[in-house]
Amino acid sequence: ESKQLGEDLNTAEEELQTLLYQLPNAPHASVVKGSTEEDNEEIFNEGEIPTLDSEAMPHWELAKKYDIIDFELGVKIAGAGFPVYKGKGARLQRALIAYFLDKNTQAGYTEIQVPHLVNELSGYGTGQLPDKEGQMYHVTADDLYLIPTAEVPVTNIFRDVGSYGAHVRGLNRLHQFDKVEIVRVEHPSKSYKALDGMVEHVKNILRELKLPYRILRLCGGDLGFTAALTFDFEVFSTAQDRWLEISSVSN
Repeated sequence: ESKQLGEDLNTAEEELQTLLYQLPNAPHASVVKGSTEEDNEEIFNEGEIPTLDSEAMPHWELAKKYDIIDFELGVKIAGAGFPVYKGKGARLQRALIAYFLDKNTQAGYTEIQVPHLVNELSGYGTGQLPDKEGQMYHVTADDLYLIPTAEVPVTNIFRDVGSYGAHVRGLNRLHQFDKVEIVRVEHPSKSYKALDGMVEHVKNILRELKLPYRILRLCGGDLGFTAALTFDFEVFSTAQDRWLEISSVSN
């Protein structure tokens, strides 16, 4: 009887844990109601949107003209969404990574280089599993996952399902990319103050780069599984005549 009670307890605990893994974070009081990105709230914008010459070219055409990014070669090697950076394109990629790392360390963050693969426990510990099960690349032989976000841990390699169409040309939507992230571990009572500081840090970088940008507060339906409050930063692409998300800051 004692053995049976122990087995029943273990089963109940496993079932409870499974249910808890499926519960998202509770939205902050400031999060507006909504179900899609159309319901997100613009709370700030800054910078002047430039006017391009009528013969201006989008970045994927410039990349081909100057032979700095080879999208076709990436398709041959791995498939769509895996560009090959060449010559000055590779140097520019490396320089941008160094620039953002330097800006972050100057602001007091500690630079960390971490594995691109994590075990299942790490995925569950950060809320990526089971939420992104089927979206994360899975190395079945070793039961490891390629990281879907910098939280687990920093450098980002992500698989998007169903990302096809006119808005995925060039560098707009990739399966593999380098991403410099800032992460802060704070006491809950100080977390929103820390979030405000991270928002200001990103704003200062965009100001230095002189890029026209806006900040959106995501509605409840567009929040990530683990987020209580998220601010998306978008930069306006004059060549594509639309806003492009370039950063996201969450608590």
